[in-house]
Amino acid sequence: MVLALDTCLGACSAAVLDGDRVLASRVEPMARGHQERLAPLVAELMAEAATSFDQLDRVGVTVGPGSFTGLRVGLAFAKGIGQALAIPVVAVGTLEALAEATPGRVLAVLDAKRGQVYLQAFADGVPVSAPDVLPLETAAARVAEFAPDVLIGSGAALFADMTPSARVVAAEQADPAAVARLAAARSPIPPRPLYLRAPDARLPGGKLPPP
Repeated sequence: MVLALDTCLGACSAAVLDGDRVLASRVEPMARGHQERLAPLVAELMAEAATSFDQLDRVGVTVGPGSFTGLRVGLAFAKGIGQALAIPVVAVGTLEALAEATPGRVLAVLDAKRGQVYLQAFADGVPVSAPDVLPLETAAARVAEFAPDVLIGSGAALFADMTPSARVVAAEQADPAAVARLAAARSPIPPRPLYLRAPDARLPGGKLPPP
């Protein structure tokens, strides 16, 4: 049984998966406030799934790319549950979660702002490139070269005109059930945040926060 968490993008999301069955799933869009909402949301979700924490076998958590603050909230919470229950915590990429259930040649694209996008290419759910952050011009060349069947994510519409035959899915966040399925299917990977660019946040004196 897997508890999946995602706080990397514009939502606070979680799901409980038992084998192939989604017992409960929740996506609450929010730009901020993940830290305050995550624990109550998980408690509500576990009650909805009629599941106790000691029944969990592992926790899946998205590790980025995405919001620097948001991903650390989910990661810290997941590690706390894993440590308390002595169960594995499994890292899942945000881009792979977006593309998880989409067949064909898929480009997962997130609008990273500041004239950049996060993107990763998949073929029938299998990564064929590493996650990357690119300027829009460079990303456009990557899109043209890959010729996707599907563009998915908050940045998908930015390249819709370049690929008129591609289906565009403007998903603002991943399905937490997809995070759970990916976490259930792989060997436990010690989770570390996936930062593809330096965070905007700074400590007093202009120093970067610790990794």
